[in-house]
Amino acid sequence: INTTPLCFSINSQLFRHNHTITPAYFSAVFSALGLISNLFALVVLAKTFHHTKSRSRSSFLLFLGGLVLTDFMGLLVTGSIVVSFHITHFNWRQLDPHCHFCNFMGMSMVFYGLCPLLLGATMAVERFVGINRPFARSTTMSNSRACLKVAMVWVTAGCISLLPLAGLGSYRLQFPGSWCFLNISSRPLDMTFGLIFSLVGLLSLALSFLLNTVSVITLLRVCCGKDSAQRRRDYEVEMMVQLILIMTIASVCWCPLLVFIAQTVLSGSELDVQHLLLWLRFATGNQILDPWVYILFRRAVLKRIAPKMDWSRGSIVSLYPTISTSFRKFTRASLGGTLDRLDHVRPNPDKARQEEMPPHVLDATAPLNSI
Repeated sequence: INTTPLCFSINSQLFRHNHTITPAYFSAVFSALGLISNLFALVVLAKTFHHTKSRSRSSFLLFLGGLVLTDFMGLLVTGSIVVSFHITHFNWRQLDPHCHFCNFMGMSMVFYGLCPLLLGATMAVERFVGINRPFARSTTMSNSRACLKVAMVWVTAGCISLLPLAGLGSYRLQFPGSWCFLNISSRPLDMTFGLIFSLVGLLSLALSFLLNTVSVITLLRVCCGKDSAQRRRDYEVEMMVQLILIMTIASVCWCPLLVFIAQTVLSGSELDVQHLLLWLRFATGNQILDPWVYILFRRAVLKRIAPKMDWSRGSIVSLYPTISTSFRKFTRASLGGTLDRLDHVRPNPDKARQEEMPPHVLDATAPLNSI
């Protein structure tokens, strides 16, 4: 009777790991840098949130705070296990004969891997709705509701990570023996779970790319419109840059790993360990880069880097009148929408909208002006 625990069953013997100082040093520096970066970003976000009066901006900061907190906890949990292994060289089979510890790390890898992607997609949906349906969003979005949506993302990712414990897929000790992850194989249950993990991540990235692209085009359309002078909000440029960078970083870091997993399980080919480790390092790099998007790409920082430049949206648009006119024509022809119809029937659309709205509803236009 084979009594080998499930998480070790694919290994006839323990990995022959070369215990050198390099892996421990690299893992420790990588984890420490990520933890410090995310902790610093959390402090900056908390201070900004405390001084923010805009409802749309405060909601954006809560989502961003949830993203940074998730990255921080992911590095803290998984990094501490990997660094401990390289320092103590513990024996997994002796330490964890029933695979509880290995399952915990595998669940953590899946949970903290999917959370940033799902949060990115959720932020894309919120910004898309805020830009295209500002009145509907203003009556439903609040700080408590934003926190609830972040919690729902965590619950969703948690449920997916628990699937192997319910029999769908499994977690395995991975080379070089310092970490556990989902078993990447063509076995039916393992293949199903691998595809679920990959497709959820890829669909989240695709949704983020689609909605963020439309949102950016719409924001540029508003910035470059003939009534742009009445919509001067300095935070437009800041949030547009952050939006694009978050989407780009997530795509570059995660697409290789997700595609690699899906391709491996579907083709039934042998797992390429070297490529798995390479793409995994790409993915974990996202946890370090995410906080720096908000730390560096804020108007307060940009003004210190280039103090002579006016970082307001109005000044940037005014530098390129030809591009502004051309882009306005392109976006009006390609998108159309509510603002086009309002511009057609109203001689001064901004003034008419402000006169018709009571003071407590004026914040409904904030997503158009401050995202």
